[in-house]
Amino acid sequence: MPLIRPFAGLRPLPEYTTQVIAPPYDVLNSEEARLRAENRPWSFLHISKPEIDLPPGTDPHSDAVYAKGVENLQKMLNAGLLHQDIPACYYLYGLTMGDHQQIGLAAVASVNDYNNNRIRKHELTRPDKEDDRVRQIDALNAQTGPVFLTYKHNPVIDQLVNTVIAEPPIVDLTADDGVIHQLWIVSDFEQRNTITHIFDNMDCLYIADGHHRSAAASRVASNRRANDPQHTGDEPYNYFLSVIFPDNQMQILDYNRVVRDLNGLTASIFLERVAQNFEVNYSRHAFKPQQGGEFGLFLQERWYQLKIHPDKIPTQDPVASLEVSLLTDYLLAPILNITDLRCDERIDFVGGIRGLQELEKRVNSGEMAAAFALYPTSMQALMAVADAGQIMPPKSTWFEPKLADGLVSHLL
Repeated sequence: MPLIRPFAGLRPLPEYTTQVIAPPYDVLNSEEARLRAENRPWSFLHISKPEIDLPPGTDPHSDAVYAKGVENLQKMLNAGLLHQDIPACYYLYGLTMGDHQQIGLAAVASVNDYNNNRIRKHELTRPDKEDDRVRQIDALNAQTGPVFLTYKHNPVIDQLVNTVIAEPPIVDLTADDGVIHQLWIVSDFEQRNTITHIFDNMDCLYIADGHHRSAAASRVASNRRANDPQHTGDEPYNYFLSVIFPDNQMQILDYNRVVRDLNGLTASIFLERVAQNFEVNYSRHAFKPQQGGEFGLFLQERWYQLKIHPDKIPTQDPVASLEVSLLTDYLLAPILNITDLRCDERIDFVGGIRGLQELEKRVNSGEMAAAFALYPTSMQALMAVADAGQIMPPKSTWFEPKLADGLVSHLL
């Protein structure tokens, strides 16, 4: 079984693509999705978050929600909005946000290689979120949300990509958020074989985003294998929908923290405690870290530049040396008594796409006591953690731009 292979993608007809594609299911809550899909009957949100078509307050994990998703997908199929590409092919998926462009390969990736860690992970998953994706995939008999993978860039793949994108894309649209989404089909036999062969000779792929989707795909495959006496290993359920980007094109933004209180400390005593492990300087302007070891602190309408003492940075541990770990180990835990970032309700997280003004807003409103701006985790750090078989702290990476749901799906 190859690491990746082409697939017969299900996608909207060109004239409906703009109406269909939607943000990933997990970046909007139910109410945000309901508003986003208002007066848009063909939005993919009706499939990825079908609770929006049921009464407000409906449990998004109820049987009725998954059944509604199936009904909505069937409605799209019956209306002829979606078609399946035959024969199987690869796709190139281009994302452009401002001056940043990245072009990935849409393919299906091997569940076996996920299970044996050739497709490497760096996050823990939550059972409830896994269960939700398992039920969604089983109900739809399709994978509709791609897993965001990355690989160490390869010059032959780069050259092949440049050849394909010299032709006009079959999809070229700008989403509501200004991100440009483009799609090219790679149907040439030789090009497809070249891609399959090169990837099959790679040591590994890395999950950037989509740990719950890939874990759910693995569980679905395991269940179906157990119940399929004719199982051969070639069935679609043995692979999961992915878009795979070269590591040198990936863009990770900062993932910042806000805290509700100072653990009973006054601001001045808090700063004194911080100064034990960090150099603390007042900043006239909002401070955005420019290098590792730097942090911005917003407290009582003032910004500070924090710089951790160099002797505090481990050199051999890929997890402990992350900025997110340094902040926890030398400030959040010892000073604020925030040790469990998954469960502690005194801390919240703000994606860097929202800017430093969102940190100021959360503190100035009185909702939060302080905010911390972090330097983004690098791709090299992410791969080092995954290669070591370790796990990153929660909310370590925020990837932009995001893949759209509905542009291409994988039928099982």
